[in-house]
This record gives sequence, C-alpha cells and structure tokens, in this order.
Amino acid sequence: MLNSVLKDAIKKRDETLSILKGPKFEQIVKEAKSNWIDFSPTKQDVVAAGIDSSFNSTKFQGAELWAVTAVSVKSNGEILVDLHEHGLDSSTEIASLASKMEVDACIESVDQADLVLMDGSLYSEFFTRQKSLINPLVDAIKKNNNVIFISKTSNTRKQFEHLGAIAGDIFYYNHATKTPGFSKIHEDTRFKTRGEVDDSISSVFARLAESLPLIKIELFGSGHTNNDFKLILNKILKNSVGGYPYTLKLAHNNCKISGKDLEKLAGIHGL
Repeated sequence: MLNSVLKDAIKKRDETLSILKGPKFEQIVKEAKSNWIDFSPTKQDVVAAGIDSSFNSTKFQGAELWAVTAVSVKSNGEILVDLHEHGLDSSTEIASLASKMEVDACIESVDQADLVLMDGSLYSEFFTRQKSLINPLVDAIKKNNNVIFISKTSNTRKQFEHLGAIAGDIFYYNHATKTPGFSKIHEDTRFKTRGEVDDSISSVFARLAESLPLIKIELFGSGHTNNDFKLILNKILKNSVGGYPYTLKLAHNNCKISGKDLEKLAGIHGL
C-alpha cells in the first residue's frame, strides 16, 4: 500500500504543491515582502532564562505510570527552577499539570533574569490552558515586562487570510525573504483574560541572520513598537544557535522525559 501511495505522490507532486500555494501565492508573497523590515541585530549581554515542560506516561494493566517536569535554565546551564512530579494512576491530567508547572516556573524566574523565554505560543495559554492559570501568568508577564514567547513553528493564518491564504503565515514569509529582520507587528485583540479587559497578543516572525530559520516572537499586550522587537532580537542573538535561543534548547533537553526514562521509573517501582 505504501509503495502505491509513494508512486502516486510522485506523479501528482506538482499538482499537490500548486494546491498548497494556491492561486494567489505570488500576490501573498509580494505582500509578505512589503511587510518585512530588514534589521541585523547586534549582540547584547543579558541574563536569559528558558522555560519548557515535558510529560510522558505508560500503561500497566489498567494503571498508568506518568511523570511531569518543568525547568527554568540560564544559558550557562544554571538551573533556576526544577519542578517535577510522578504517579501511578489514570486520573491525573498530566498535560494540565505540565502547564501549571510552566507558569509556576515563569513566576519564579521573572526576578532572576533580564529575559524570560517561554517555549511555545501565548495563543496556547489563552485557548488550551486552564483559565485558572491565565491570571497568574498575566501578572508574572506584567511584573517586569520581561516575558517573551518564542516558537520555531506556527500555524496561525491571520495576516494573509484576506487574500485567501491556504498555508500558515510563516510559510509565506519563508518564501518571501531570507534576510535578517522581522515582519510588521501583528496585533490580535480577541482575548479577554480577566473577564473585563480586552488584552492583545503582539507578534512578529523574525530571523536573526541571513538564511536562518524563522522564529515567531509573541508579546502580551498592545502598543509594542519596532524598537521593542529590535531590542529583543539584540538580546537573544548572543546566546542563540541556528537562529534559536540556546536557553530554550537547554530547557528542552533538561526537562524531556523519554521512553527510557519511564522504563527506569517503572523499574524502581518493580513494574
């Protein structure tokens, strides 16, 4: 069956790609180019902390062995916050627990670093996380205004939907430019975090150096300027590898729970 699918895919490759790009592809790419602001960041010394979480589980005859971790780590490898829990039951919502740990790590880190980098998107905090976590997170963000959300991938399709875009915004920016810089600031005002105040997410797609992969940078609130994002790029440039902040790579590596880790945990419990 797979061989048949592959043979058919080869025959229909151009047809499939033409669907992805859509009839207005060139028009969208042209607009993406016009939205792009060329900027070559300069290295700035700051203390940055990266935050990430991980969870994993395995089942044993109806029971579920699980583990959840979250860390905040500086670019020199110093661990600022190390949170972890494990258990043997099937009732714990481990994804929700991981979200709570991330927020707790953020709260503990905002006074210990000049820049707090959260792995992922602020959109997920508003759309998929528990509502009880939003207010504490917003308070942490506003305390020193040093919390930034950074992701390597993005599925948002807001900037070019008026042109009938089929792919995500990042797809068109990748085709539009290879130079360092960032896209025009996009403000999304659809969120009501406290039931009475409308808050915004301000975001850009950015590239730290020529031909490096794009990253998406999101800030809470509105009114952010191009200079705000230029300062952020300056601050994350020094400790970035391949266009991505090294602190976030460290955070991922320090908190990741692999299948082998679960096997060790199962062995400790004689499972």
